[in-house]
Amino acid sequence: MADTDNTPVFQIQRIYLKDLSLEQPNSPQILLEQTQPQVDIALGMSAEPVADGVVEVCVTATVTTKVKDQVLFLVEAKQAGIFEIRNVPEDQMQGIVSIVCPQMIYPYLRAIVSDVCTRAGFPPILLTEVNFQAMFEAQQQQSSGDNGSRIITSAN
Repeated sequence: MADTDNTPVFQIQRIYLKDLSLEQPNSPQILLEQTQPQVDIALGMSAEPVADGVVEVCVTATVTTKVKDQVLFLVEAKQAGIFEIRNVPEDQMQGIVSIVCPQMIYPYLRAIVSDVCTRAGFPPILLTEVNFQAMFEAQQQQSSGDNGSRIITSAN
């Protein structure tokens, strides 16, 4: 494709696991507790330019599971994607980066979190579906100027 061609380009270059951690700071004693744990889930999204027309988008999930006030386990996973986006009107670029890209990355993140919890000996944590368009629209309304988004949910 020639540089003078103004055809819009949107291509996934790579989707990858950027960071993953699992902590069980109070094991093994806390594993003897019979109390139902409290689960808190925080989601975040960020985007950074990598090169001209290339953007890295990351979706992060932090799952904190507590029994009483002690951490049972903590999982933090950051799933990323590198996307080539060229010749797209500026008014559409933010929507692509904030909605389309995270929607492509998120299913991988959901699978990683569930798998890590299971491999650690706990029931899988199933992250709920996220409406990235609603997140983006809410962020636009807030006009916070922050380039990341954050959702916090709780499950018992």
